[in-house]
Amino acid sequence: MAPIPLLTPYKMGRFHLSHRIVLAPLTRQRSFGNVPQPHAILYYSQRASKGGLLIAEATGVSDTAQGYPNTPGIWTKEQVEAWRPIVDAVHKKGGIFFCQIWHVGRVSNYTFQPNGQAPISCTDKPIVSKVRANGVDVPRFSPPRRLATEEIPLIVNDFRIAAKNAIEAGFDGVEIHGAHGYLIDQFLKDQINDRTDQYGGSMENRCRFALEIVQAVVDEIGADRVGIRLSPYTAGDSDPDALGLYMVNSLNKFGISYCHMVEPSMAKEGEKVETPRSLLPMRKAFKGTFIAARGYNKEEGNKAVSSGYADLVAYGRLFLANPDLPQRFELDAPLNNYNSSTFYTPDLVVGYTDYPFLC
Repeated sequence: MAPIPLLTPYKMGRFHLSHRIVLAPLTRQRSFGNVPQPHAILYYSQRASKGGLLIAEATGVSDTAQGYPNTPGIWTKEQVEAWRPIVDAVHKKGGIFFCQIWHVGRVSNYTFQPNGQAPISCTDKPIVSKVRANGVDVPRFSPPRRLATEEIPLIVNDFRIAAKNAIEAGFDGVEIHGAHGYLIDQFLKDQINDRTDQYGGSMENRCRFALEIVQAVVDEIGADRVGIRLSPYTAGDSDPDALGLYMVNSLNKFGISYCHMVEPSMAKEGEKVETPRSLLPMRKAFKGTFIAARGYNKEEGNKAVSSGYADLVAYGRLFLANPDLPQRFELDAPLNNYNSSTFYTPDLVVGYTDYPFLC
């Protein structure tokens, strides 16, 4: 029998992967007081496999980085120490573990900010509240404060320190969260970024903040331990194709380990998938490992790998509901259905570690 493309080995820089199925970073909101908790040891180790790549949930780089209840951070010693046994558990299973480092920017409100201050962003334009995926939790966003030019290096340094802390906690590397409308993405997008200094206006200027963070993190922990997640097709840019291509070409000079790119929206009709745009030009331009994400099933993932569209495929909800996803793909076994109503609940078991294994 021909090998299953998703289950073929792959060398990602210094890391030898036994398969190409990646655990996508998934916010779970169970890190009370912004400190990872012992129940995460079981959650992540359940999804670890020998030579499998896991990306941890979005993890704040500072006390201004928070925008949701009970999300983890990595800016204090307590947080670093709390991550350590979680990372150790993944390593005991032979997994490779990257920490996604994150700042929400204006996707926040006064209650999450130190001293009740305004969230920070590239702009002072507020965002409109919208219903979350669970249909219940409706965040209220406070008007942000535009960062002064001289403050921006301080935020860059927060990412550098977070990367250093992640390695201290035992992580194999970090993924810089530059996607989904959060702080870095706010700078990137021309429909959000209305600055008139060197961080706004032209594409080069709008990308400057992201690339300065990449430079700082690479200088701190080494390029082979650094990835980045980007979503040029979400959250408002007039030319996402050009933006994505500019970013991957700029990233090439750093020699980072991977670029994790979110697909344009997939419109599904039965088994047919239509995407009005494609990541292929970015995939061809990027010289490192290319990870594709957004709503892939097994067949689509296999096609992405076999056609050379992506080196690795990140799975979110399917991996959440199927902790043994690689095994299920190998055996062509049925999949558990996920329950979206328990994605963000604080329960330590239900919707978290109680999804059944095949055996």
